[in-house]
Amino acid sequence: MTMIADNLQAVRRRVSAACIAAGRAPHTVQVLAVSKTFASDVVDQAIGAGQSMFGENYIQEAVQKILLLRARTVQWHCIGPIQSNKTRLVAEHFDWVQSLDRLKTAQRLSEQRPAHLAPLQVCLQVNTDGGPTKAGVSPEHLAQLAQDVALLPRLVLRGLMTIPEPTTDFQSAVALHARAKALFDGLNASGFALDTLSMGMSADLEAAIHAGSTMLRIGSAIFGGRTPQGPPQ
Repeated sequence: MTMIADNLQAVRRRVSAACIAAGRAPHTVQVLAVSKTFASDVVDQAIGAGQSMFGENYIQEAVQKILLLRARTVQWHCIGPIQSNKTRLVAEHFDWVQSLDRLKTAQRLSEQRPAHLAPLQVCLQVNTDGGPTKAGVSPEHLAQLAQDVALLPRLVLRGLMTIPEPTTDFQSAVALHARAKALFDGLNASGFALDTLSMGMSADLEAAIHAGSTMLRIGSAIFGGRTPQGPPQ
């Protein structure tokens, strides 16, 4: 087996153990492999090991991989910031967008999604920490954005994504993730039918599962360390 296959097995064991500890069924949590900066042949190894969902931050790099691996049955998630001049690439090549935090971007994605493709599945990125420099819609503006996005054609609102500040304390991490879970539950209580809460990464997946995550974004635990990159494309 390859290192990546071994790593994937280890991640799945961690997820299963965390779910059992939280009183949840392991099948209720999906693993999104964050493959940014890794070449298509590395992604192909992960596909061969049974991984079918991949997250990418850098649009142009991702499109190259998507085209090279188009013969594979793979689901691609955009999890990075989307500049206005990149919305068409995202609309034409990705299956999901998790980093949606403004209506203008959603409108462009809706208009540019090709008619022959399935609707683009989207999550709203919410800034649960309140940091002014962090991406994500503020909690107080979340409900309005959700209402507006849900009305757009060629998009399907699936849930929320969040990237809270890292912490080494388990209970503190759970509390941070619980803020997003409360917003998620609040939207569903008000009439939405959201099924995806994307939160938790390699270092804090146990806390995220405990708080209610349904999708983990796992990079280094699967692929190893990354070479530093320049500005996002």
